[in-house]
Amino acid sequence: MGARREGREAAVQFLYQRDLNVGANAETVEDFWELRPAAKKVREFGMAIAEGVLAHQADIDERIRQAASNYDLHRIAAVDRNILRIAIYEMLFCPDVPPVVSINEAIEIAKRFGSDESGRFVNGILDRIRGELGRPARVAKTE
Repeated sequence: MGARREGREAAVQFLYQRDLNVGANAETVEDFWELRPAAKKVREFGMAIAEGVLAHQADIDERIRQAASNYDLHRIAAVDRNILRIAIYEMLFCPDVPPVVSINEAIEIAKRFGSDESGRFVNGILDRIRGELGRPARVAKTE
């Protein structure tokens, strides 16, 4: 598994843990990495994504609400919700990552960590959001 995939998976796990421990004494970042050892490159990439999601979570969650109009955000499984957050963060704020890469990575992570329906659900939501981006799906954005 590549460092970016592993970093994305770690970011999902970190955000999932934070999501479920709202208001509790959540573990620190250091505690998280103690429980989930990883190479420095994986840690750096994973935390950059997690921090980006947390910095833009209100905007990202609003995009999820709009794309998943039949679901209340908190009714979406926590794993799926955090996978969506990471992919949407990448599509909106990481121009060096083509949207199709973010979507494919999210689908694979959803298949691994989510339910039997997670891959299709994540794909459907992200495809709607990708259609609103106004940039090519298969190429990195050049500035």
